[in-house]
Amino acid sequence: MNKNKAIAFGLTASTLCSFGLLINAAPVLAHHPNGGSTPSNLIEGFMSGLGHPVIGIDHLVFVIAIGLLAALSKKMGMIIPTAFVIATAIGTGIHLQSVDLPAPEFLISASVLVMGIFLAQKNQANLILLAAVASLAGIFHGYAYGESIVGAESTALVAYLLGFCSIQFGISAIAFYLGQKIVNQPNKTSLVLRFAGFTISGIGFAFLSGLILG
Repeated sequence: MNKNKAIAFGLTASTLCSFGLLINAAPVLAHHPNGGSTPSNLIEGFMSGLGHPVIGIDHLVFVIAIGLLAALSKKMGMIIPTAFVIATAIGTGIHLQSVDLPAPEFLISASVLVMGIFLAQKNQANLILLAAVASLAGIFHGYAYGESIVGAESTALVAYLLGFCSIQFGISAIAFYLGQKIVNQPNKTSLVLRFAGFTISGIGFAFLSGLILG
């Protein structure tokens, strides 16, 4: 088995493992870092903000996906995660204004699937299109983040926003850096990043299936 086939086999296996883990991981959808309690001070707010995008696997995988997609667009690609992060803050604000958005969990899972499909494609999608999709998805991801901070005082709220914006940008920047390393190795770019896309879209599909099937 040559190196490329070994990589392909490993990534395929990881996709199958992801399906199995996610189908049996219903509690993950709650993902509240403080166990459901509202942060009451700056430290709790910041730590909750840091934890929410990481504990929520759907959020985490999406952030990784946009970082990898950004790597395909070179330096300008960081527009994608930047647009997403700003949109998540807006989405949280929408939630705090008691505005109801339709089916947020469904659309969050769908966004993971869509970004995985974009990454799995042989031809790269338009940068503006990706930034627009990331922004729209960010509204719903941020709306979900807002659930954990409803009723908090202003200091905890600001710290929470700073926490989840920082961790999302940091994770996407790491994914961007690793993606750039892959992009700089032409023989591996198509295989590794496309299989990463297949894995991410598989995770999104698993979440969607869980929501639809109950």
